[in-house]
Amino acid sequence: MEKTLFTKKTFAKIETAFHNNFRHKASCGKMALEATDARGREITQVCSRDCHPGFCKIVRKSLAGLNRCRRERLKSVRMAFETGQPYITICYAGIVLACVPIMDKDKPLGGIFFGKCLWEKPDAMLIEDINKRLRSVHKDKTRLIQAIRKLSIVPARKIHEAAEFLFVAVYEVTGLDRHVIQWRRRRSQQQSEIGEFIREHKEESGAGQYPIEAEKQLMGKVKIGDRIGAREILNMILASIMLKDPGDLAVLRARMLELLSILSRSAVEGGVGANFLLEKNLEYINKAMQIDNQQDLCVWIGSALNDFIELVYSTQDSKRVSQIKPAIEYIEAHYDRPITLDDIARAAHLSASRLSHVFKKQAGITIIDYLTNVRIQCAKELLISTNKNCTEICFEAGYNNQSYFTRTFKEVVGVPPRQFREMNRRK
Repeated sequence: MEKTLFTKKTFAKIETAFHNNFRHKASCGKMALEATDARGREITQVCSRDCHPGFCKIVRKSLAGLNRCRRERLKSVRMAFETGQPYITICYAGIVLACVPIMDKDKPLGGIFFGKCLWEKPDAMLIEDINKRLRSVHKDKTRLIQAIRKLSIVPARKIHEAAEFLFVAVYEVTGLDRHVIQWRRRRSQQQSEIGEFIREHKEESGAGQYPIEAEKQLMGKVKIGDRIGAREILNMILASIMLKDPGDLAVLRARMLELLSILSRSAVEGGVGANFLLEKNLEYINKAMQIDNQQDLCVWIGSALNDFIELVYSTQDSKRVSQIKPAIEYIEAHYDRPITLDDIARAAHLSASRLSHVFKKQAGITIIDYLTNVRIQCAKELLISTNKNCTEICFEAGYNNQSYFTRTFKEVVGVPPRQFREMNRRK
């Protein structure tokens, strides 16, 4: 390696923090850490002592198995570098493998691997699948089955939580410059959301037409500081632009500058000083003119959106907006239980009719639609990140009737919950 990944002392701090959060939970067992360089080669000096469970030791004992493990590491670190976020996969041997990328500015340094477990208890079908995968690298089927049964069982949601924790811990402890990797992560997440919208709507009549109404909704979201809602609408607008003019960078850049103007006007109406925003806009425009690809242009406008919403949060003094802010906070804190318009109105110290009028005027949607969007967003995240069934997710998202939940989900997202999960897990 051209540059040291980090010292033994630094690794020990990361390992301790990680194990303090995930080692003692019954479902997880102990998840050891394996450090590699940028080419996926193990750095034994900065690995947990027991970073390879018995199953992996059996597989890696043959030269063929060891080489395939090395190729798996290389593929994983490259994917993690490219996307700027933890990469979680089922490796060639059939077990869970997670990689957290480590970069300093734009220089890839290596990765930290963990997992090496199963999502659920191995049944006959899973064991047979693993045996088929490893037929060319290991012949002792009985020994292999014994090793499979000794692997830790870690639910998918727990692996995702562990990966996010480790990602943050690595950069906090090492002090590495995470600017570039954060940019890549935002780009990857945004392109995934835009791609999801394109897949859902490209066959519809009128797909690719610029959604004028969405601009009004975006302005409303910015004015009230609704970051999640604003991001979702922005990505829908970006997807519509790409459907209409795919690959046309000039058109995309022109549309971006129009959106920048809309965001600025929304922030001013949300209480931000106009002169300050003019200076910010000059910075954004100069940067936009230097970007030469559509992915980074999309991240650029997304960053502008985040900045404007932060400004709205910090300088918000509009009386009208402050009237509905308690309602937003109440919904986001209580969406997972039965709540009524009267409940929300009491939290905002307004009558139900007055709140409905003010909310629609400021947010661009009704308060019930806003509550629905929050609940469906929660359901989408649970469908992607957990193995919970649709009934469990229905109740966790605040619904008490599964058929109503399924119907509402399809109206908002375009597909039923189960199909949404299948589409996103095939990515």
